[in-house]
Amino acid sequence: MTAPRSGFPGGTAVSHLTVYDWPTPDGLAGGSPHLHTASGEGYVVVGGSGRLQTLSAAGASEHPLAAGTVLWFTPGTVHRLVNDGGLEIVVVMQNAGLPEAGDAVFTFPDDVLADPERYAAAAALPRSDADEDGVETAVRRRRDLALEGFAHLRDRVAAEGPAALDRLHERAGALVAAKVPGWRRTWEQTVRTGVDDTERVLANLAGGDAGHLRTASVHVGERRERTYRYGMCGLLRTWDVAAQSPVALSDSLAVRTSGRRH
Repeated sequence: MTAPRSGFPGGTAVSHLTVYDWPTPDGLAGGSPHLHTASGEGYVVVGGSGRLQTLSAAGASEHPLAAGTVLWFTPGTVHRLVNDGGLEIVVVMQNAGLPEAGDAVFTFPDDVLADPERYAAAAALPRSDADEDGVETAVRRRRDLALEGFAHLRDRVAAEGPAALDRLHERAGALVAAKVPGWRRTWEQTVRTGVDDTERVLANLAGGDAGHLRTASVHVGERRERTYRYGMCGLLRTWDVAAQSPVALSDSLAVRTSGRRH
């Protein structure tokens, strides 16, 4: 039988996030509030402390974060990370490839969200080879604009309840609609293929066929070319965990040999 795809389990993506410690206009430190339109997100906190502020069907909430915390949320949850000191997180993203392709929408003020050209200009950052200070300035400006919209949203949710988020959700859907055909192709090649592989494996196992076990393999994700990049919430260190070539037997033997005592 055909070997299952070798991408990271579940069609997910992983990254290491060092949350911004830059002060914000409201006296806190942290990242840009935003939501994801198609993907859930999970956190495994590995260091420091902080909070996750959210707006959702449950209203406005705040969730403490400390080393060992495991927390996740569904698409549509507006979230803002607050760094109270040294906050570092391993982030697990559903639907690898979709967040990178624009699945997220910032909580800019409504007049910006209503205009795709203004939104694109507000969300854009300088080229990756641009002056570092210029990039950082642009990231801070983008974050502070998202915080402005977030503050208005939070006030409206407090006054009107979760229905106050409906217009944001509509704006977000309109902003990403044209990207969906490309997302679907990515999803079909990753997540859906993985589910189909599991369905075939279970059917074969039920019939006594364990032939897929003969193709077992080990894969190593490759760190991206840059050690970090500016993300929405902090500095991201990412790995390529899409389908990879198996680790060669000679490499495996070399690792095992290097660990022997002489």
